[in-house]
Amino acid sequence: MQPFDNYAVAPEPAGLRTAYASSLNESRVGEVVQVCGWVNRIREHGEHLVFVDVRDFTGVVQCVVPRSENLHPEWVVQITGTVAERPDGTDNAQLASGRIELRDPTVRVLAEAEPIPFSLDERVELDEATRLRYRYIDLRRTRMQRNLRLRSIVNSAIRHSMEEQGFVEIETPLLWTPTPEGAREFLVPSRTQPQNFYVLPQSPQIAKQLLMVAGFDRYYQIARCLRDEDLRADRQFEFTQLDLEASFVTQSDILNFISHAIRAVVQAVRPETTIAIDTITWRDAMNRYGSDKPDRRFGAQLHDVTSIFSETQVKALNAPSVQAMIAPSPLSRARLDELVDRAKGLGAKGLLWLRVEEIDGQLSLNSPVSKFLADREQQQLVAALGAKANDTILMVADEWERAVTILGQIRLGLGRPLADQNILDFFWVIDFPLFEGLDEFGTPISAHHPFTMPNEDDFARLDTDPLSVRSQSYDLVLNGWELGSGSIRIHTSAIQSKIFEVLGIDEDTARSRFGFLLDAFKYGAPPHGGFAFGIDRLSALLAGEENIRELIAFPKTQSGSDLMTGAPKQVDADILAQLGLQPTARTKD
Repeated sequence: MQPFDNYAVAPEPAGLRTAYASSLNESRVGEVVQVCGWVNRIREHGEHLVFVDVRDFTGVVQCVVPRSENLHPEWVVQITGTVAERPDGTDNAQLASGRIELRDPTVRVLAEAEPIPFSLDERVELDEATRLRYRYIDLRRTRMQRNLRLRSIVNSAIRHSMEEQGFVEIETPLLWTPTPEGAREFLVPSRTQPQNFYVLPQSPQIAKQLLMVAGFDRYYQIARCLRDEDLRADRQFEFTQLDLEASFVTQSDILNFISHAIRAVVQAVRPETTIAIDTITWRDAMNRYGSDKPDRRFGAQLHDVTSIFSETQVKALNAPSVQAMIAPSPLSRARLDELVDRAKGLGAKGLLWLRVEEIDGQLSLNSPVSKFLADREQQQLVAALGAKANDTILMVADEWERAVTILGQIRLGLGRPLADQNILDFFWVIDFPLFEGLDEFGTPISAHHPFTMPNEDDFARLDTDPLSVRSQSYDLVLNGWELGSGSIRIHTSAIQSKIFEVLGIDEDTARSRFGFLLDAFKYGAPPHGGFAFGIDRLSALLAGEENIRELIAFPKTQSGSDLMTGAPKQVDADILAQLGLQPTARTKD
C-alpha cells in the first residue's frame, strides 16, 4: 500500500497556542499567532537572522528568528509572530504552510533538549533496536504520527459502525480463567490465594458467549488480547481486535455486520475507495490458490491436471493429485533450481518445470522431463492452462492437500512482489472443515474450537466421515493476510455432546474444562455466532506497513523484550514470596 497523507485533524487551538503549523496560509497574512512545537531545523539567513522550522503534529512552519536567539534542534518552543508571505521564489510546495512564514517573533523556550540519538528525517534508514530503545523520539517522526492517527480513525469508524448496527460495547475481564483456545497463556499469580493463578485472556470468546445467554443480543468490544506465542511481523504478545457476538443470527448476518464495519473503516481512511467483499469456499481457495488466505492480486492460479496424467509413463506424476500453474514472470534456470529446492524444503518430492516454446507455429514443451511425456499429455496440459509461448509451467504431484499447499507457497513467493500495492482485496472464506485432521489415536482435531456449529447438511457424516464435515466458520482475508475468524456456535446440549463424543472428550473432562459455560447453556442459550478481526493487522495494511509494530505505540521486539523499559525484568525475592512463589537460581546476563 502506498503511504497516505497525514491523518492529523487539528482541534481548535487552545492553551499556549492560537494556531497549528498546517493551518497557516496566505489567508492569515497579517495575523499575530502563537505556535508551539519542536525546533525541527535551523538554517542560517544572512548575518542577523536564521530560519527556524517549528514542527507540531500537523506539519512545519518557517519562522524568521534573530540570530541572537540560542535555539537547538528538538528544543520545545512557543513562537509568537506575524504571518507574512514568503519572498518570491522561496515557496515550498511540499508544505501546507509553504507560502508563508512567521516574522518579528517572540521566542519562548519551554524545554531544552539534548542532541537526539538519530535523525527524524524519513529518508534516513534507522536500526529498529535504536528506534525501540528511544521509542518516544521515534514516535515524533511523520510516519509514526500518521500511522497511530490512522489507527485512531480506524477505531472510531469501527465504533460508529457497531453503534449504527445496534451493538452495545461491554468490557470483559482481563483476569480470567484458562481457556481451551490452543495458544499459551500468560499466568498471573494471586496474592490472596497463594498457588492459584489467573490467566490473561487470549480472547473474550467464552465471556461473550455468556453475554448471549445473559440476553445482550449484540455485543462488541475493541478488546485487548494476550497470547504467549513466538513473535513475528504480524504477531505481538498483546494485540487488539474487534470482538463481536450476536444472538438469533445466521452466518450471513455476521458476515454483513463485519462487512459494514470494514466498509466504514475504508471510507474513513480512503474515502475515494469503494470495496467489494465477495465470498469463496475453503475448498475453492485451496484448489485455485493453494491457501486458505490467498493473495488474489495477481494471477497464476492453480489447475488440477490429474486426469491428464492418469496413464502417464512419468513416475514423478503418478500421484493422487497433480497440480500445475503458469509462473507469473519469466524464470532463469538458476531460479528454477532454487524453486525445486524450495518445493523439496516444503515437503514435495520435487517440482517439475516445463518451458513453452513455439516451433513452426506449434506450441511444445521443453524440459528435462518433456521427452518422457506423450504428445497428448503435452497438448492437453498446454490447453488446460491456456499456456502461451515463453510461459513456464510448474507442477507438483502428491496427495491433494500437500500438492496444492506446496504449489500455493511457490505461487505466493513468485507473485506477491508483482502485486498491485494499491489494491484492497477483501473477501470471505467459508465452509472450512470442522476438523483439521486426526491425532495419533485416530481422533478428530477441532479446526476452530469445540463449540463451532457443523454445517447442518453434514450432520449425518459425523460418525462415518468426520473429516468431510464442513463447519459454520468463516475467515476475513485482505491481500493474503487473515484479518480474523468467527463461527456460528453450538447452543444445544445434544449437538454439543455429540461433538465432544467425536472429539473424544468425556463428560468429566468437559465439565473440568468448560463447566461454567455448559452450566450457563442449561438456562436457555439463544442461537448465536460471532467474529473477531485484528485491528493491528488491518491498520498496518491500510497504512502500507508490513509489520504491525509500526502501528503499535510501544511494541515488543521479536524476542519479546521492551528495549525502552528493559522488560521483562527479574523481581526481588520478597515480592515473589508475597505471591507464594519461590525464586530459582538466577543466571548472569
